[in-house]
Amino acid sequence: MISVTELRAGRTFEENGEPFVVLKYEHTKMGRGTANIKVKVRNLKTGAVLEKTFISGAKVSEISTVKRKLQYLYCEASSSAYCKASSSAYKDKDNFYFMDPKTFEQFSISSEIISDQAPFLREEALVDVLFWEEKPLSIELPPKMEFEVKETGPGVRGDSATNIFKPATLENGLKIKVPLFINQGEKILVDTRTGEYIERVK
Repeated sequence: MISVTELRAGRTFEENGEPFVVLKYEHTKMGRGTANIKVKVRNLKTGAVLEKTFISGAKVSEISTVKRKLQYLYCEASSSAYCKASSSAYKDKDNFYFMDPKTFEQFSISSEIISDQAPFLREEALVDVLFWEEKPLSIELPPKMEFEVKETGPGVRGDSATNIFKPATLENGLKIKVPLFINQGEKILVDTRTGEYIERVK
C-alpha cells in the first residue's frame, strides 16, 4: 500500500480491481479541515479519464507494471478511423495487434484504449507497451515521430515562414497543417501529443 500523497504523474495504482495511471496530482486544504488529494487518472483497462479525490491519510494499492518494446502489426476495426495506419483488409474487430520481435508472441489491445494514439501508428513501428499481470494495457508513443509527407500543395521556394500553413496528408493517413515550404516526399517531425508539425527533418 502507498499513501495517496505519493500519487505523482506516471504512478500506477489499483482501486476496486481497476488499474489506473496518474495524469495530474493536486493537493488542496480548506482552512483547518482535512487536506484532500485530487488526482486526474486514466483507467488502464478502459482508457477512460476521470478525477478521484482522497483524504490525505488514505492509501491505495500500488501495482507493478512493465514496459515492453513491441512491433505494431495491424488493426482490425469496424470503423476505418481506427485503422489509418493499417491495411484495409482488417475491418472486423476493434483491436490493435502487436508482436514481440524477440519471441514473435502476439498481443492485442482494444481500440477504445488507444484510439487517440491510433493515427500515429504505422506498420512495423516499435512502441512501448505497458503490461500489468502479463496483460498489455496501453501504449506509450515517443513525444516526436517522423513521417513522410504523401500529399500537399507545392512548396513555396524561398519561403521559410512557419506561421503560414497549408494542409498535408502523411504516410499514415494523418492530416495536419505544415508550413508553405514543405514539399511532398519530405520528412517531418510531428508532436504525438498535439498532432502538430514540429520541424522538417534535414
